Amino acid sequence: MESKSSDSDSQVSSTIDERALLRKIDFRVIPWLALLYLLNSLDRSNIGNARLYNMETDLHMNDNQYLVALTTFFFPYAAFEMPSNVALRKLRPSRWLSFLILGWGVIMTLHGIVTNYGGLIALRVLLGLFESGLYPGIAFYLSSWYRKSELGTRIALFFTSATIAGAFGGLLAAAISNMNGIAGKPGWSWIFILEGIFTVLVGVASFWIVQDFPETAKFLTEDERLFVIQRLQQDQQLSAGGEAFKLKFVWQALSDKKTWIAMGIYMGFDGPLFAFSLFLPTIINEVSFQATAANLLSVPVYAWACLVTLGVGLLGDKIGQRAYINILLFSGGLIGYIILVASRNAALSYFACFLAASGIYPLIRAAWVSANTEGSYKRSAVLGLAIGWGNLNGAVTSNVYRAKDKPWYSLGHGIVLAYIGIGIVSSIIMRIVLKAENDRRARGERNEHIASVGENLDEKDANVYESIEDARRERGDMYSGFKYTL
Repeated sequence: MESKSSDSDSQVSSTIDERALLRKIDFRVIPWLALLYLLNSLDRSNIGNARLYNMETDLHMNDNQYLVALTTFFFPYAAFEMPSNVALRKLRPSRWLSFLILGWGVIMTLHGIVTNYGGLIALRVLLGLFESGLYPGIAFYLSSWYRKSELGTRIALFFTSATIAGAFGGLLAAAISNMNGIAGKPGWSWIFILEGIFTVLVGVASFWIVQDFPETAKFLTEDERLFVIQRLQQDQQLSAGGEAFKLKFVWQALSDKKTWIAMGIYMGFDGPLFAFSLFLPTIINEVSFQATAANLLSVPVYAWACLVTLGVGLLGDKIGQRAYINILLFSGGLIGYIILVASRNAALSYFACFLAASGIYPLIRAAWVSANTEGSYKRSAVLGLAIGWGNLNGAVTSNVYRAKDKPWYSLGHGIVLAYIGIGIVSSIIMRIVLKAENDRRARGERNEHIASVGENLDEKDANVYESIEDARRERGDMYSGFKYTL
C-alpha cells in the first residue's frame, strides 16, 4: 500500500507546476484578504480621523470620555480572538470571516447616526467583538496554505493594507469631511456611514469570494489540493489536510513557554501600533497643523511604512533570521520614540513619525510564531492568545495621549517606548529559547521512543509511540525532529 501511495504522490508532483500553482493561490487568496484587512484597520482607527471634525463637541464628550470610548473597543477585541480562531478551523472561512465582516460593517455604519456618548460606547464594544477574529484568523489561514519560507512575504502583502488604510484613511476623511451639512449630518458622521456601507457590501461579497482551506478549496483541482497538502506536510506541517479537534491542543498552546514569550513580542508590537494608528492625526494636528492638513500629512508616513513592510517580508523569507529582523526593527522604532519624547520641533517630530512607523508596521511576527507552531488547532490557539494579549494592550495605549499633555505628548511617547523595549527583550529571549531547544534536539536529548514490532506499549510513558508518524502528529512542534526557525 505504501508503494502505491508513493507512486501516486510522485505522479501528482510531476504533473503540477509549483510556481504556477503558487501564483494561482496568491491571486485567489491574497488580494481579497488584503482588502478585508484594509477595511479592518480603517474601520478600527477612523475614529481618530473623525475626531478632528468636531465629533467630541457634537456628542458632548470630553477628552477622558473619548479615551474611554477607545478603550472599550479593546476588551472584546482581545477576549474573543482565540475562540474565533478555533471556530474558524472548525467552520468554513468563507462563512465565518464573512459573517464577522458583515457584522462590523453594520456597526460601523451605525457610528454615523449615534447621538450621544452612551451610544458610542455600546457601538465600540460591538465593533471590538466583530473585528476580533479577522487578523488572527487571516494569520492562521495563510499558515494553512504556505510553507514557512513563503509565509512572511504573504503576511507582509496583506499587512501592508494596514499602512494603506492609515494613508487612505487620512485622504478619505479629508474628502468626506466636505459633505458636512448634507442631510443635516456633520462631516464626521459621513466618514463612518460611507466607510461602513462599503464594508457591508464587501462582507456580502465575501461569502462567495473568500476561499476555504486547501483540502476543500473550490478553485483548485483534486490533484492541486493534494499537492498543496503534500508540500506543507514536507515542511513539518503534518496537520495540513485537517485534524480532529482535541481539547489537548488548546492545552498544549497554554502550557508552551513559547506562547507566553510570543505574547511579549505581540505586546511590544500591538501597544505601539494602536497608539500610532489612533493618534497620529492628533499628534500631527497638535504639533503644528490644522485638521485636514494633519490627515493629509499622515499619508506619507504610512506610504513609507508600506514600502518597508514589503521589503522586510521579502527579506525575512529569504534569510530566515526573524529574531534579528525583529530586534533591528524594534530598535528603529525605539530611536523614533526617543526623538518624539525629546523633540520640541514640529519638523523633527514629524520625521520621527517615519522612524516610528518603520519600526512598528513591518514586524512580520505572525510568520515567526506560525513557523514555530505545528498542529493546526494549536497554531490557531497560539496565534489567538498572542494576538489577543497584544491587542488588549491597546486598551492601555489608547489612554496615554491625554489632551493635557499636548502638543508634545511626552508621557504617551514614553509609555510606547517602554512597550517597544518589551518587544526587544521578548525577541531576544525567544531566540535564546529556540536556539537552545534546537541544540538539545540535535544532541538527541528530546528523542522519542518508537516501539518495535511486538513491543507492548507502556501507556504511562507519554514519550513512547507506535510509529514516527504518531509521534509527529501527537507532539507537533515538540517532536524531536521539528527544527525551530530562528
